[in-house]
Amino acid sequence: MAARPILIAQISDLHVKPLGELAYGRVDTASAVVRCVAKLNWLRPRPELVVVSGDLVDTGLPEEYTHLRQLLAPLEIPLALIPGNHDAREPMRVAFPEQPYAPGSDALNFALALPELDILLIDSIVPGEPHGELGAQTLAWLDATLAASRTRPALLFVHHPPFVTGIQHMDQMNLRNAPTLAAVLSRHPRARLVAAGHVHRPVLTLFAGIAATICPAPNQSVALDLGDLGPPSFTMESLGFHLHAWFGGERYGELVTHFISLDVPAEGQPIIGDRA
Repeated sequence: MAARPILIAQISDLHVKPLGELAYGRVDTASAVVRCVAKLNWLRPRPELVVVSGDLVDTGLPEEYTHLRQLLAPLEIPLALIPGNHDAREPMRVAFPEQPYAPGSDALNFALALPELDILLIDSIVPGEPHGELGAQTLAWLDATLAASRTRPALLFVHHPPFVTGIQHMDQMNLRNAPTLAAVLSRHPRARLVAAGHVHRPVLTLFAGIAATICPAPNQSVALDLGDLGPPSFTMESLGFHLHAWFGGERYGELVTHFISLDVPAEGQPIIGDRA
């Protein structure tokens, strides 16, 4: 029997509005966060960490971050947050002063060391633009951070995917300098995962020879239009988040990613065995 894994939950694209407002005038993103937090607290065993991989709020307003912080307050698991293209760095620093980047003035990059695993949080935003790009300072930080160990596996989280999905209007807004990121990763085999958000759909591929995923959103999904047949639109399918399970072992261990659905509330889940 495999040893119990280290669990990292990833939620993404929360798009929280000011209190009482709906995203697109139709989507109650605040209620989606409430359901997401309840499901995260329900999980057993508990994840070591919850990563929010960008687009925390919808327009980067301070009041949106205040509302988001209230919604996340019941979460009983440590939290790490990086920005997406809908976010603004300075209001994030103010709203989450406990995050390691809060005292700084540069990109919101940081690394967390778990007992057997490193978590790298990467800021890919270009202020005022929907696409992503890793700046020279971020790339240098990432290269140096990965070079700091040859034995500890590392999971990377970033908002903008560094690969195409086939959904053309979203691919136009992905990470523009993905080949440069791939070159960095090729020098550091301890990198085991690139986990993104932005597309509001669960997606899996390989990038630079390692696993690469896109986390779904808890509120709405980008419509799966692989033929560019219609205007950008969203649906209410595949709402949930990802749970990354890392199992220790040789050659940086093994990683499995699970999709956790929000279709059934935590209180409606069947309980099998003793969960006390």
